[in-house]
Amino acid sequence: MGKLDGKTIFVTGASSGIGHATAKVLTDHGASVVVAARREEESIALVEELQSDGASIDYIRTDVTDEKQIKAAIEFTVARFGGLDAAFNNAGGGFRSQHDWPQDSSERLDKTFELNMKGVWLCIKHELAHMLDHGGGSIVSTSSIAGSRATESEAYTASKFAVEGLTKSAALKYGHQGVRVNAVAPGIIDAGSWKPRFEADPGLRQRWNEAIPLGRPGRPEEVGEAVAWLCSDESSYVTGAVIPVDGGNAFTIARPS
Repeated sequence: MGKLDGKTIFVTGASSGIGHATAKVLTDHGASVVVAARREEESIALVEELQSDGASIDYIRTDVTDEKQIKAAIEFTVARFGGLDAAFNNAGGGFRSQHDWPQDSSERLDKTFELNMKGVWLCIKHELAHMLDHGGGSIVSTSSIAGSRATESEAYTASKFAVEGLTKSAALKYGHQGVRVNAVAPGIIDAGSWKPRFEADPGLRQRWNEAIPLGRPGRPEEVGEAVAWLCSDESSYVTGAVIPVDGGNAFTIARPS
């Protein structure tokens, strides 16, 4: 018996990195999963791989900044697997700039907030619309260690602070109606944008190994296990929480250059 047997879970940003690994973790624990992402080739490959292993999983192309697509993706999930018990709002990212803040344009800020904050807001909106009418559920979003501490990427940092604010506000407002809302805050994870940075600079990994209390970057599956727990009944008395999955990095001041 898996901890997620009988549950249907909606996952955004699942074509790579943390979302990709988490989709596999969730199916390993018995969930039926719909993956929603913009990159079709990678998403379809994931679905076919996991279906060949016996997983109950499907895909719908989705841009989380488009409300019509989010609504359609939730409706697809309910129609495909008969309900929506939990969701993992993982789609997000940062947009790097070559300019200092005084010379930068506001376009990067707008793009970052549209993806990281508005995308999560829209997902929660349409997930709630179903869950409130069907006995509740669990919503998990991806923040970052940048959601609770300063970094030099001010737009990304501010957007992740916003994700944590959305999480806590939704938890406060809808807990009495049976919906739990939490977030995970990954640290340095050996996936996504960090993988090519480690490959390009072999010394960077060692510098992070020395800075992180547990002595290494995390694996995306380790974030997935935290998400699985928050989606499961094992976390039934947890809401409004932001769970760091960072090897202890959030409470240190060390940061390699």
